[in-house]
Amino acid sequence: MNPYVSLARNAVEQFVKTGTAMTPGGDWDEKILKEKSGVFVTIENGEKLRGCIGTYLPTKQNIAQEIIYNAIAAASEDSRFHPITEEELSGLSYTVYVLSEPEPAKSVDELNPKKYGIILCSAANPKKCGLLLPDLEGIDSVERQLFACSQKAGLDLAQENCHLFKFKVKKYCDPKNN
Repeated sequence: MNPYVSLARNAVEQFVKTGTAMTPGGDWDEKILKEKSGVFVTIENGEKLRGCIGTYLPTKQNIAQEIIYNAIAAASEDSRFHPITEEELSGLSYTVYVLSEPEPAKSVDELNPKKYGIILCSAANPKKCGLLLPDLEGIDSVERQLFACSQKAGLDLAQENCHLFKFKVKKYCDPKNN
């Protein structure tokens, strides 16, 4: 199993069973302990989403801490779902997305929903902001990607001036996802 996915799984299992967050250590790859990046963690139970939370810019000391923090948040703080229970743990699968630094998109012609995720923010109110990861099921055009992201942010693209950013991800999947 990929070390990023394993770390997300172990972080959630420890938190659900003990209520404590793990600290990274042991035989970790240097990259996970030295590099910084935004990270999203998605948790699924079969085909059902159970949580997805992340950061598009790094907020922690390294990728390992970012994965731990976001995995626990996805399991316990995603407002769309009740917190994950110990009974669910064996049926869960995890996907970890490590994000490149977002860059401004000069026009929608630069976008490709299979290759780039997007961030859409209101120019007048930076708190009105939405993010959509790349290569999502049902998002097969730039128009659908922009619409879905604007809906998440509560933005009306016809009425509001917005800033648009694009980013790439490295996606690490649980073998259960295949």
